[in-house]
Amino acid sequence: MRRLRQIIKQRKPFESLQQEVFLEVLRTGNAMVQDLVELLRPHGLTQPQYNVLRILRGAGPEGLPTGEVGERMVVSREPDVTRLLVRMEGLGLIERERRADNRRFVNARITREGLQVLKALDEPVRRMHARQLQHMSRPALETLAGLLEQVRREE
Repeated sequence: MRRLRQIIKQRKPFESLQQEVFLEVLRTGNAMVQDLVELLRPHGLTQPQYNVLRILRGAGPEGLPTGEVGERMVVSREPDVTRLLVRMEGLGLIERERRADNRRFVNARITREGLQVLKALDEPVRRMHARQLQHMSRPALETLAGLLEQVRREE
């Protein structure tokens, strides 16, 4: 019996190998994200807020249109990016402004405070990733990354 069946106390085999793989990926992703959630909690951040801060830091001082921020979100596509950004603006982590050339477009930029929060998190997040995956060799990690990309081939 495979370990997953033991963990979830399932006596009969999975309906298919695809179902088993789906559940393995789901459990693994959830465990990894939960580590991040616990790391962010003392900083008062949610995972989507952290994702937005990383996106805006990468965009540089010019920032990004809010719609593009939503498109770039990795883990959880936030259905209401505007509400998320308004909350983050209230926390002083980002600033938003309407573009002068088209008032319908709103641009978002990370603030100095947002940059400081990310700077404080950079090393702990690096250590978390190392801890989560330290038991795997580089070739195994490269294989895993390639396989996961194949799974998302329709993206």
